Amino acid sequence: MEKTENEKKPSAVSDVGAWAMNVTSSVGIIMANKQLMSSSGFGFSFATTLTGFHFALTALVGMVSNATGLSASKHVPLWELLWFSLVANISIAAMNFSLMLNSVGFYQISKLSMIPVVCVMEWVLHSKHYSREVKASVMVVVVGVGICTVTDVKVNAKGFICACTAVFSTSLQQISIGSLQKKYSIGSFELLSKTAPIQAISLLIFGPFVDYFLSGRFISTYKMTYGAMLCILLSCALAVFCNISQYLCIGRFSATSFQVLGHMKTVCVLTLGWLIFDSEMTFKNIAGMVLAVVGMVIYSWAVELEKQRKSKVTPHGKHSMTEDEIKLLKEGIEHMDLKDMELGNNKA
Repeated sequence: MEKTENEKKPSAVSDVGAWAMNVTSSVGIIMANKQLMSSSGFGFSFATTLTGFHFALTALVGMVSNATGLSASKHVPLWELLWFSLVANISIAAMNFSLMLNSVGFYQISKLSMIPVVCVMEWVLHSKHYSREVKASVMVVVVGVGICTVTDVKVNAKGFICACTAVFSTSLQQISIGSLQKKYSIGSFELLSKTAPIQAISLLIFGPFVDYFLSGRFISTYKMTYGAMLCILLSCALAVFCNISQYLCIGRFSATSFQVLGHMKTVCVLTLGWLIFDSEMTFKNIAGMVLAVVGMVIYSWAVELEKQRKSKVTPHGKHSMTEDEIKLLKEGIEHMDLKDMELGNNKA
């Protein structure tokens, strides 16, 4: 029993570390990009191309890591990597178009709708079910974030189509991260190092044209300054940590948990915007943030309660093994890789 408890402590610490890394890097990159893209900052309005720079640096870090032996490269079929990269790039482009064509209020509503969409998709694709407590806590988070972020809501046909495409592709991408890690027993960083080069190349080729439709300018017309270059490098460095931590979190938790806890970033961004950029903070904002945080606490409790219920339902003297357990056992014997074994334990 002591061994089990001791094993859980490092796992819990690494879970908190992965999540803290994601929140810190995500909030940092939003603040850096705000300074880079705002008219009062450097006026760099090429978001899709910037994302290409992000993945280019991430790919470079992955290549160096593989070359120095810090991470091991595992086989994933090329068609799966291409399909995943296509979905991820559609998500990025659709998000940018949705923000351009819709009001900020409708854009925020579309982002909030990702939680129920992810829940439905996980139910359809993986037959995953949620308890009433989890569903109720998700609603509290959605309502709380909605109160503090949604203002004007204007809808148009093109914007609605882009928003739907963005929500569907982003949800599918986040679910696919966890699925690919489990399917090929591959670590989060190893998977990222395989997909990042494909995304970087495609975004750097097509990104400038997407940005032209969004801003009416080509990146070649932008007058680069040393300050803008430093801000781009900072944004890229933070993006590496953001990308790695996203894969880590979804591999450790679930796409739904990632979406729910991800709204902590929204609360942090609103707070930092008020402290650093003198953004307006109303009673409505504060009430919404408090409600969102309460919903996240309830969600954590509900997930833990669900785990306890499942452990009580599952008999301790189980003699038969599921197909997934048999497959994991075979893979562990064949590869004898400690990382694979650890990932298999996380899945169980």
